[in-house]
Amino acid sequence: MQIARYLAFAACALLIPLPLAAQDGDSIIVAAQRSGAPMWTIHTARGTIIMVGEIVAVPEATPWFPDRLEAATTGAQRIILGTRPRVSPGDILRLIFRGGRFTRLPDERVAADYLEAGQLQRLSALETHYDQDYSRKSFLMTAFDLLAQRLRFNRDTGDDARDIVREAAEDADIPIERAGTVRGEDMLDNLAEADPRSHIPCLEAAMTAAETGTGIIQQRGADWRAFDIPGVMANPLEIALGQCWPWADPAMGGELRGQWVGAITRANEAEGVTLAVVPLRVLAEPDGVLDQLAARGMDIAGPEWR
Repeated sequence: MQIARYLAFAACALLIPLPLAAQDGDSIIVAAQRSGAPMWTIHTARGTIIMVGEIVAVPEATPWFPDRLEAATTGAQRIILGTRPRVSPGDILRLIFRGGRFTRLPDERVAADYLEAGQLQRLSALETHYDQDYSRKSFLMTAFDLLAQRLRFNRDTGDDARDIVREAAEDADIPIERAGTVRGEDMLDNLAEADPRSHIPCLEAAMTAAETGTGIIQQRGADWRAFDIPGVMANPLEIALGQCWPWADPAMGGELRGQWVGAITRANEAEGVTLAVVPLRVLAEPDGVLDQLAARGMDIAGPEWR
């Protein structure tokens, strides 16, 4: 075992790829860590769990190595990816016919009917700056517009870790499990029935991100690559993404987080190497997956997340 570990570390230092299928869990960890993505590991009685902390829309300028994560994937016995929404044709029709409930405020009401003076003043300033009219838009849609269209956080990005791992696993015929599933009908009903006021924290966080400026996009990627997890979690962009639906919804967000804890707990009994790609905010937030796993007595190795 010591010789195998030495060879793994030597190969990492020399950037020499190893045949992952013949490696043990420790060697696969080393290979995965060479990608530069933050990750945490748990050694179990029967194997190893590797949890990659993913952020969406990593800037192309962020110096990490997706091909190394792809190569490491081929050494795992199983892959765990995020929740799969089960969407039916009926769900699509419901979205078409109820689209106004998702995109606009109800009953001809306007933003001024819900927002406090300071919040409305900030929104008005952003409307002027971007030449937009957000008065009738739902607060969730306004937040998404500020982040995606005005801040443009999802432009000039590479593939997300989940896509890299999924494609590598499919090519290598490695079983892919989902942390859980959720019905499209339940998601649409949850969103349609939400009080507009419940999306105000999302709007406020998105306004803060837009007001702070585009520099937070590169900073978030740099902190992620430097394993500065508290820095990522304190970034206005990451805060905004975590404050918005579905993660901020008590019912939907709680269900999604619970599915991840359950999936990692089940992997604790599995044999061999399990590679899971988990949203970083779900891992590292207070009382998140890492906190809950640590509270269950699991010995977690990796970057500080608190």
